[in-house]
Amino acid sequence: MRELRSSSFWRAVLAEFLGSFLYALLGLGASLRWAPGPPSVLGAALAFGLAQTTLVQALGHVSGGHVNPAITLAFLMASQLSLPRALGYLLAQVLGALAGAGVLYGVTPAPVRGTLGLTALHPGVGPGQGTVVELLLTAQFVLCVFASFDDRHDGRPAMAAVPVGFSLALGHIFGVR
Repeated sequence: MRELRSSSFWRAVLAEFLGSFLYALLGLGASLRWAPGPPSVLGAALAFGLAQTTLVQALGHVSGGHVNPAITLAFLMASQLSLPRALGYLLAQVLGALAGAGVLYGVTPAPVRGTLGLTALHPGVGPGQGTVVELLLTAQFVLCVFASFDDRHDGRPAMAAVPVGFSLALGHIFGVR
């Protein structure tokens, strides 16, 4: 519980809130249909990937730049994160994403807002199939994050944000349809 009294803990939790806030705001905002026609899957995927890249680069030195509860849970399961820190991150990420979506809802005209980027399964894809695809895409993302931040690599740690963002964009390109 000593960790809860440190200012670095609270800075990290605040960074995760801010990261999730901006991730939801930017990613969902890019997914909205401002013009007639089909939504751009590539545009939305790149928006989410670039948002992730930017936020990992900007906040990684404060909190690790998880931004995503799946990453936080993976780091907890790999004993790379304490339980209090993981719980703080998870709460901050959920609240940050809700706040980001709320701000986007408030600043977007109703006709454009639609479902605010809510996705659904393709009519030919069952819930089991959708779950398997989500698990596989989350696994590739988590593996990329772990590989990118592995101290045993001779690469530059600051460059970890780039493969993480590309990995997220790839998952969106594959999984959105």
